[in-house]
Amino acid sequence: MTSPDTTTPAAEQTSPATVTTFDAFAHFAHAAPPAPPQPGQPPCSLEERLAYHSQFVTVRTPAIENLSRSVRTLMILGRHQHVTARPSLIVTGPATTGKTTALLEVGRTCHLAHTRRAHPRDHSVPVAYVLVPPGATAKTLAGEFARYLGIPVTTRMTTAQITTAVCHTYTAAGVKLVLIDEIHRLNPRTSTGAEAADWLKDLTERVAATFVYAGIDVTASTVFTGVRGAQLAGRASLIDCGALPARAGGREPFRELIAALEQALDLHAHRAGSLPKLAPYLHERTAGRIGSLSRLLRQAAIEAILDGSERITKPLLDTIALDHLAEEHYRPRAPASRRTRPSSR
Repeated sequence: MTSPDTTTPAAEQTSPATVTTFDAFAHFAHAAPPAPPQPGQPPCSLEERLAYHSQFVTVRTPAIENLSRSVRTLMILGRHQHVTARPSLIVTGPATTGKTTALLEVGRTCHLAHTRRAHPRDHSVPVAYVLVPPGATAKTLAGEFARYLGIPVTTRMTTAQITTAVCHTYTAAGVKLVLIDEIHRLNPRTSTGAEAADWLKDLTERVAATFVYAGIDVTASTVFTGVRGAQLAGRASLIDCGALPARAGGREPFRELIAALEQALDLHAHRAGSLPKLAPYLHERTAGRIGSLSRLLRQAAIEAILDGSERITKPLLDTIALDHLAEEHYRPRAPASRRTRPSSR
């Protein structure tokens, strides 16, 4: 694998559900990510600028760098390991902190690296991306793996039959990296969830690939509970994809992210440097969550284009309602004149 590009697709640009077949994932991997306007480039139309901010970009995050480096190492480590399951990775963290973005970007990078090296007649499949379905059973999970590579499945087929087809096809296709998203939906405490967890463990031992899982607060979920959870925890390294801190040592990661996103805006009257000055407000407003920040700035840019102001200001940002998690975190303080004063009695 090679390192990701400096600019990568935003989490909101690609819905996980739209890339759960090989053809769709390959299209995503080869599609050029949105690029900010370049000097000397003809101005875009209003519709083009609205579409651009709807997709937008995000800079490479520490989580993507960490995951990319770890996946590359583990793929080399497990290349000649044939007896036991290869070591795996789990990407965890709160909602809207960029877990799916990191997962998809690493998959995209692996897919493109393989494409560059492969012979034109090489039709192997380097990456598989699967979503754990709600209330997953062994059979429904096996069905999702089958669907990714277009393996025919009928209702009469048993779980064992689907599993045999999946293992055979994935091995024949040369799948080297398996990305499993929404792993927190797996509940080994239920009988069906336990069967699904056992099925997944069996798959990791029968398919010669590196497995990477992603889910919301996995360590606090049921995924790590019981004997089955202990088996998974014993094989997987953890990558925490948390919110960005306002400060980390001598750096200000959140302010740096804001500055990079501001440079990507396509607004005619926006003042460069005005958004980084709002870093404390934006961090409080979004709790440092990358997804919430991206959504806030994208919505503000679209509003600025539609109302003709062509710039993002704090009053404009105040009018935008964010996701419930961000709004629950953010509690604007009332002006001093409106605060309730203690009684003098």
